Amino acid sequence: MSGSAAGYGTAPGAAPTVELNPGRRTVTLRVSNTGDRAVQVGSHYHFFEVNAALDFDREAAWGMHLSIPSGLAVRFEPGDSREVELVDFGGRRILHGFAGLTEGALDDPAVRAAALEKLPAFLHSNDELETR
Repeated sequence: MSGSAAGYGTAPGAAPTVELNPGRRTVTLRVSNTGDRAVQVGSHYHFFEVNAALDFDREAAWGMHLSIPSGLAVRFEPGDSREVELVDFGGRRILHGFAGLTEGALDDPAVRAAALEKLPAFLHSNDELETR
C-alpha cells in the first residue's frame, strides 16, 4: 500500500495533513497582555473567560477557543500583542467552570446575558491585583 493511499504524503515517514475544526466558524482577534506577568491559554479554554489582563473583544470570543491542536497553548508575555484565531466550540456547547462567567449552554441567550453582566467585575478584578 502506498503512503498516499493511507492518507500520508508520498515520502516515507511524511506526516498527514490535518485540517483543524473543518466547517466551524472562526474569528481572528488581536490580543494584548496588559499585565505584568505572562499568561498562557490552553487549546480548549473558553477564550471569553481568559485572564483579565488580556485585552481583546471578548464578546466576539463568546463560545470560542483557540484554533490550535489539542493539548497546546499560546503564551502572552507582558506587553505582548498578537493576532489569534479562535474557533467555535463543537459538541453540545455546554460550559461550566473556567472563570465562572459561563454556566450553561452557549447558545442560550440567558446564559450569555448573565456572563456579560458578570464581565465588568471580572475585568476590574485585574485592576485590584495591580494596585496591591
